[in-house]
Amino acid sequence: MATKKSSEQSIQVRIGISDSNHELVFETESAPEKVLSLANEAIEKKTSLELTDTRNRIVLVPAGKIAFIEIGDASERKVGFTTL
Repeated sequence: MATKKSSEQSIQVRIGISDSNHELVFETESAPEKVLSLANEAIEKKTSLELTDTRNRIVLVPAGKIAFIEIGDASERKVGFTTL
């Protein structure tokens, strides 16, 4: 069974939520600069940050609840067998 490899490179986004121990972690095909621009705009205008993940789900976070945003490369999932 082979995995489908996308021609687009996805990035991982981690968003910390204030007053909560939980974080939102998802992958998106948006460029890191685009995510950063949308986050800065949402914080400046005190609106919601709206992003779409790789499964076409919309992630919506009120700007006032954003504690931090971490943007980075998505980690490759390694699948295989090895001998010990």
